[in-house]
Amino acid sequence: MTPYQITVLVGSLRQDSYNRRLADAMAMLAPSDFVFEQAQLGDLPLYNQDDDAYQAPAVIRLQSQIKSAHGLLFVTPEYNRSMPGVLKNAIDHASRPYGQSAWTGKAAGVIGVSVGAIGTALAQQHLRSVLAYLDVKTLAQPEVYLQYNDNLFDPSGAIGEHSKAFLQGWMDRYVAWVKQHAG
Repeated sequence: MTPYQITVLVGSLRQDSYNRRLADAMAMLAPSDFVFEQAQLGDLPLYNQDDDAYQAPAVIRLQSQIKSAHGLLFVTPEYNRSMPGVLKNAIDHASRPYGQSAWTGKAAGVIGVSVGAIGTALAQQHLRSVLAYLDVKTLAQPEVYLQYNDNLFDPSGAIGEHSKAFLQGWMDRYVAWVKQHAG
């Protein structure tokens, strides 16, 4: 059985990011035929259309990782009621040059965690709007807007018992979505 390759885009560069921890914990909920690999976003230059003809090695690496993936998982914090700049920068790079987007037709899921009461609802709304324009097939339901608390993760880094059933249900739906839309 060939594994499903999932490219994970975490919208935070912070070493101990709650969203990076969430990405790791969500991968533990997936079946064994799903392999999750986090894309490195911190070394991408700021997007500049003048560079489209001579893309940096980090940009080429990101585009290749996305193109070879069966699915995408966006795990985003919310910064100032929107997605973080590092995530938007990655999206812009992988959509260029114009007409050669790496995103087209990819199956995706969007989740996130924040200390705020509404979790990452507005960041996800903005991200979903951008992904729709890029023809990414984004799982619509169930939505996951998590507010961070000390019980979200257990001591081993897995999803804690209070959230496990809900997030396992999301992962099961995501797995089915990727299998349905993987090319």
